[in-house]
Order: sequence, then C-alpha cells, then structure tokens
Amino acid sequence: MSMKRTLLSAVVLTAAFTANAQRDSTHMDDVVVTATKSPKKLSETGKVLTVISREQLDRSAGKDVAQLLNEQTGIVVNGATSNPSKDKSIFIRGAKSDYTLVLIDGIPVYDPAGTGASFDLRSIPIDNIERIEILKGSQSTLYGSDAIAGVINIITRKRGDKSIGAFATGSYGSFNTFKGNAGINGSTAIVDYNVAYTYQHTDGISEAKDPTGNNNFGKNGYTQNAILANIGIKVTHNWKLMPFLRYSHYSSALDYGAFLDDKDYTYKNKSLQTGLRSELQVGKSTFTLNYSYNNVKRSDYNDSGYVNPAAFDKFSKGSYQGRDHFVELVYATQLAKNLQLVAGVDYRNSNTGQDYLSISSFGPYATSLNKDSAKQHQENGYVSLSYGGKIFHIEAGTRYNHHSTYGTKWTYNFNPFVFIDKQVKIFANISSAFKTPTLYQLYAPTYGNKSLTPESAVTYEGGVQYFSKDQKFNIRGVIFKRDVKNVIAFTNRYVNQDKQNDWGIEIEPTFKISDDVQLILKYAHVKGKLTTKNNGKDSSSNILLRRPDDTYSMTVNYRATKKLFLSAGIQSIGKRVDMDFGTYPASLVNLPAYTLWNAYAEYRFSKQFKAFADFKNITNTDYVEVYGYSTQPASLQVGVSVNF
Repeated sequence: MSMKRTLLSAVVLTAAFTANAQRDSTHMDDVVVTATKSPKKLSETGKVLTVISREQLDRSAGKDVAQLLNEQTGIVVNGATSNPSKDKSIFIRGAKSDYTLVLIDGIPVYDPAGTGASFDLRSIPIDNIERIEILKGSQSTLYGSDAIAGVINIITRKRGDKSIGAFATGSYGSFNTFKGNAGINGSTAIVDYNVAYTYQHTDGISEAKDPTGNNNFGKNGYTQNAILANIGIKVTHNWKLMPFLRYSHYSSALDYGAFLDDKDYTYKNKSLQTGLRSELQVGKSTFTLNYSYNNVKRSDYNDSGYVNPAAFDKFSKGSYQGRDHFVELVYATQLAKNLQLVAGVDYRNSNTGQDYLSISSFGPYATSLNKDSAKQHQENGYVSLSYGGKIFHIEAGTRYNHHSTYGTKWTYNFNPFVFIDKQVKIFANISSAFKTPTLYQLYAPTYGNKSLTPESAVTYEGGVQYFSKDQKFNIRGVIFKRDVKNVIAFTNRYVNQDKQNDWGIEIEPTFKISDDVQLILKYAHVKGKLTTKNNGKDSSSNILLRRPDDTYSMTVNYRATKKLFLSAGIQSIGKRVDMDFGTYPASLVNLPAYTLWNAYAEYRFSKQFKAFADFKNITNTDYVEVYGYSTQPASLQVGVSVNF
C-alpha cells in the first residue's frame, strides 16, 4: 500500500465514524514522568506518549503485560498470544525487538546474559503495575542505550489510601489456568508501603504446532511466583527514601523447535531487582538518586529420556547469569517561569557468566563465558532544557556516553511544538539513539567480536493532535522515519554490517459517543528496508520479519449500569513474513493476516468487591504468530477482586 493510499484510507475511516458520533474526552492534564524525567502534563510535551492507566490495568486482570502492550498502536509483541512460556518479542514501529528499552519505575532493566539483552516481560505480573507510559521515538538522550524505537516505563504500585489495607484477586479459566494476587498496602504521615505476592499456573497448550493437525503434542505448562515490595519513608518534610524489591521465579516446559515436540525439555528463570530511590526537594529544585541491582539467572535442561527424531542433539543443558548495577543522579530545577532544566549522570556496570553443554552424534560440544572477562561499564552525562510559552514549546538536549569497550558516543534531541487554544498540538521531533553491543555479542566464544561499535539511529517525527472543546473527541496522527546504521548482524560471527530505514504512520481517534459509551480506534502502517552488504555489494530487502505492514483495532467500552461495565475489541494483524529454518538454507514463508475478537465484562457489587470475565479469541480463529508454533484458541478467564 502506498503512503498516499494509506493516509486516504485512514482519513476516510476517521471521517466515517466522526459523521455518526460525538467527540470524546481526553486526559490532557494527566501527569507523566517519562517524557522529561520529571513530572509534566501530557499537554506540556510534544513527544509521542501513550499512557495505560490504572483503570485499564484493573480491567485487564485476565491478561499479561505482553498481551496488553500488543493492543497499543504501532506495537506488535510477537508471542503475546502463543503459549505463556513462549518468549515475547517487542516490535515498536517495525524496529528490531531489542531496540525497545524497558524501565521499571524509571530505571532501565536488562537481561545482561541475553543475546540481545532485552527485558523478559514475563518477569513482572500485571497485578503489580500502577500504570505504563509508552514513549515512542529515539530516546537515548535521557535514557541511554537501547532506546532506538522507544521506551516502555512500567510504574509499579506504591501505596494504599489508608493506614492498613489489604487486597486480593483470584481467577480461573481455560487450560487449567489459575492466577492469584494478594497483599497489603497503606500510608501514614511517615511511611507508605505496598507488598504483594502473585502466583500463576497454567497447563498451557503445546508450544510447537503439530504439523499433522492431530494435536498429539504434549502441553507445555508454566508456573510463576512473584513478590513486590515498595516502601516509602519520609525522613523530613522534603526528603523521601524509597527502597524496593522485585523477585520473580517461573518455570516452564518447552518444545524442541518449530513443529518439533519434546517431552522433557524444561526452562527456569529467576529475576531479582532491588535498590533505593531518594528524592530531595530544595526550593524549586529536586535531586533524585537511583540505585538498582539486577540479577538474572536462567537455565534450560533437555534430558535424553526423549529425543525428537529430527533433533540434532540428544542432550543439552545451559546456565546463564547476568548482573547489572545502575546508579543515577538527576537534578531538575525551574530556571525561570517557563524554563526547566533536567541534568544527570549515571554509571552502569554489568557482567555475565554462561555455561552450555550439548551431546550429539558428533560428540560433546561445550562453551563457557567467564563473568570476570565478559563485563562492561558505561559512564553517562546528559542535559535537557524545556521551554514552555503560551503557544510555542521546545525541548532540546544531549548526552555523552563512554563505554569501556568501544569508547565515546554522543546523542541529541530537538522537540518543538505549538499548542493552540488548548485544542491543537502540532509537533516535530528529531532525535538520535544508540544501542551498545551486548556482552554475548562482544565476548561469546567463536562468535563474539570486541571490535563492534554501537548501532545508531536518527528518528524524525511530525504530527498533529486535536482535542475538542467539549472533551468528547480527540485524534492524534503521526508520521515517522527512522534510519539505523551499523546494525549488528550475524554472519560467521557478529559484525556491524546492515542498515535499516523504516517509515510509517499512526492514527488514533477516540470518541465519547455518550456518557456511557466510548469508541477507540487505532491504525498503524509501517514499511522497512534492510540493506545488507554481501561480497562488497549492497542488497536490499523490503521485508520486516514477523512485523505486519498494517494493524487495525477498534474497542467499544460501555457502562451498561453503575455496576456493570462491558468492553469488546477487534484487532486485525496484516500479512507478515517469517523464516522457515527447517530448510537449508532457511527460506521465507508468508503468514496470512488474521483478526481476533475479544471481550471483557465486570460487575461491581460494591467499592470493595467485583467479579470479572475475560474472553479471548471468541471466534476461535486459527492463526499464526510465529511459524511452526501454536497460538491460543478461544479461552475464558473468570475471577473476583476484593480490597478492604
């Protein structure tokens, strides 16, 4: 589809709904922190930012984080509706899955032992989240490495409304799935707290798809235990300390690969993040100190009791551990009535230790990475200035990054916008970003390359957002272009070889049809071009693996009575291309488009007690997310939630 036809289709679609609907309210005055690392109203930033509110999260008790993100404009989470144990890959605006930086409470979280160092979304239950802020575009000036496509800031629940409170949610559904969350929270003049425990178990479905269609493959179950503890201590009237702890342990059964069953392949993951946040208010200035320690342990074990006839090895086991220390000092101050300064320095130190052994008909194969040699550290400094006039606003900043292996990298951002009569926002963003090579890419035996340089990107954005005076309609339209250089590719080892150029549009109209009915529409179109150098010559491809050109969705929220809330949604994923690794060499395979119908209902008996039901894939659509792997059929999760 050409860009001209895409824009025309989107305008016609929006106009058709507008002709028969009133306009919807917005949350312009909602305060967010991710856009500038300091509290700002949504109306005071020209960046493309989406908020998943506490209310939306409360109505998503039957989902997980990956499924919720998968519903957002311009985001595809590959594996979101596959088996719960299947890995989840985030694609924002067609970018690679490791180009999205995940934050928890503003602090970067990684898997230092991973090939791409991406955060595992399965590690944090949705019950422990207060809200999610999604910031698109290149954001390395404020957030450093990995923020090429955008930033997802997961903000956890912190406190209760009274001195002592308790809460619990429990649900049961398809595939023998049980989810439970319980905890205590509260606040006093000196201390506030939120402590929660989450348990989840499901028998799941077969991760691999049975190519015979007989569904003879065994189910791959998943079990998770998670703990969250957030404490706030008011030391003085202007100084607060906030220690935190997050721990997740999950285990699952795996299959051998695409279309390949396995009976005794298991996987375990332990994730611990702990640290401290300190906030000191001095006049118009705020000093924030963040410290976080992240420890990830993963292991997989494939016993020789069952060996798939197509398997290469008869036995394998691996253990992987990654550790990361993060320290940051942020200074925010109001230099003048309309001028704000945010400046900071941070230090990052990570290492990994890994061991892998497999036995095949060729004999044993073993590799190892020593944590004393597979390590890196970074020192960063950044500054950002924001000016907000009556109509014209601008933010600009730069970051200096020094890496222990590759040296120095600079990034910048320039974000002007105008806000006219509190109704029309016109914005333009130019920003750069980088991604450091991972420890595995630098130090892996045979494949590692210490000469790698950072992948770097520049993103151009422009758009318009309109808010109606009666607060019944708003629409945001964005066009973007992203150019990435020095893309790390794997040949016989990791090298800086490729470049990728992406562009696309996003259109998001929302209507308040009546006091009780809301209509939300989302459309995204993305195209990409990957250029690879082969034998000294450039060859280009317009294929983005597992990423559709077009995604559509429509959600209707209906407040039937004061106690009954209903929601129904349609999501359409366009055609995609995947790789068939069962052939040699691997070949491309086309994946057809599909549409999913979902619904949610809740009945609130009182302020303290409600019951809910979450329906997924109501029409039992047979579709493919990843070639050779299964997706969930029609399913239902029902439950109750109490607080007192």
